[in-house]
Amino acid sequence: MEVLINVQSNLNEVIISSFYGNIPKAIQQTNYAWLMFYPCVYLFAIWDGYKDAGGGKEAYSYIPFVTSAYLGTIGVVYSSTFELMGVLMGPIWLSILFLIIGAGIGLIIKKLLVKTL
Repeated sequence: MEVLINVQSNLNEVIISSFYGNIPKAIQQTNYAWLMFYPCVYLFAIWDGYKDAGGGKEAYSYIPFVTSAYLGTIGVVYSSTFELMGVLMGPIWLSILFLIIGAGIGLIIKKLLVKTL
């Protein structure tokens, strides 16, 4: 699944353009209909590996992964127009930023749920 999404979204070319700082070219190369699947598949794979390695035994341990996947997808959706302090970040950098923010929000939600329930 990851390979199919990678090829159909032109992800490798988009990553190269993003690393070179050519964000308009990265945006132009991106097939957004396919790239929107990537954060969810990626975070599911991380969650699955985490569980297989013995993690995920705590209550609500999946929440940071879910919120990270969700916000990562939102990052993809808005990556062609969203500017942060006047800088257009593009589909790679904005998605990564939103993934990190999503993980942080998920950890806060998890802690709140564990405390209250």
